[in-house]
Amino acid sequence: MAKVTIRRLTIKDYDQMLKLWERAGLPIKPKGRDSKTMTAKQMREFPEFFLGAFAGDRLVGVVIGSYETRFKGWINRLAVDPEYQRQGFAQRLVKKMEDALRKHGAEIICALIETPNKESENLFQKMGYKAHKDILYLSKRESKAI
Repeated sequence: MAKVTIRRLTIKDYDQMLKLWERAGLPIKPKGRDSKTMTAKQMREFPEFFLGAFAGDRLVGVVIGSYETRFKGWINRLAVDPEYQRQGFAQRLVKKMEDALRKHGAEIICALIETPNKESENLFQKMGYKAHKDILYLSKRESKAI
């Protein structure tokens, strides 16, 4: 197993984060929710919800969370570089994010997974998360970029 450290991300990590998401196959909205401006704003407001796993100076894992005031925390983005997958880094990132969300008062923690992504679904179920087939996620977007 490679030596990896986990720390808060800063806007200086932004370019590495986007490159990691590309390598991991995550969809990216660089003109909307994933823009540098939007990311910087979120990092200033909730720095503890942006965590990265680093092998030396190289970003090899990311998890982003959010908290709503109804005791619910969200794990919105989780990615690990394909070269570093299956070494426990995703679980370490999720556990650190769960800790950060609990410190904010989260009593329920949910994970959003864009389908198809069986690997992420299996990871979260292995960590005690339950799939809710009776919930339908709907959204109304003001912009296609978000």
